[in-house]
Amino acid sequence: MQQAVEKSCVVLIGMPGAGKSTLGVMLAKTLAKDFVDTDLLIQNRAGKTLQSILDEEGYLVLRQLEAETLLSHQFHNQVVATGGSAVYSEAAMEHLARTGVLVYLQVPIGELRRRITDYETRGIAALPGQPFADLFAERQRLYQRFADITVDVGDCSQQEALQRVLAELQARA
Repeated sequence: MQQAVEKSCVVLIGMPGAGKSTLGVMLAKTLAKDFVDTDLLIQNRAGKTLQSILDEEGYLVLRQLEAETLLSHQFHNQVVATGGSAVYSEAAMEHLARTGVLVYLQVPIGELRRRITDYETRGIAALPGQPFADLFAERQRLYQRFADITVDVGDCSQQEALQRVLAELQARA
C-alpha cells in the first residue's frame, strides 16, 4: 500500500494582480516556510524576463517553459506563488497538488483591472491581442477546477487577505 504524502506546501494560484507573490511572502513568514516565486524560477532557467520570452518566442513557449520548470522542481515545506498560467498544464498542477494545498486567490475582474496597469508588458502568457476579460474567463474555470480552497481576496487589505487564507487553511487541517 502506498503511503500518503504529507501536503507540506501551500500553493497559490490565481490571476496576475491577485497578490500571489506579496501574500506568499507574508504567508511564508507566518507559517515558517520558505517562499518560492515560480516566475523567478522560470526567468532564472531561461536567462531572461517573462516578457522577453513572450516577445521573442511567444506565449506557448512561455507556458511550456513554465510547465517544465514546475515539473522539474520538488517542493517541500514551502509557500509557492505560481505564475497565472500554471493552470494550463494539468501535469504541473497534479505535481503541485501532490505536496501542496492549492489555494485560489480569487479577485473580481474590476479589481484586477485596477491593479494591473501594465497588461501588455507584464509578461502574461495570453494569446496575442486577447482581451483581459477573455483571459480572465478562460483562467477562472481552470483555477476553480484545480483549487482545494478558494479565498476571495479582492475586497480586503493584504493583512485581511492573509487572515482569510490562514483561516481557510486552519479549517482544512
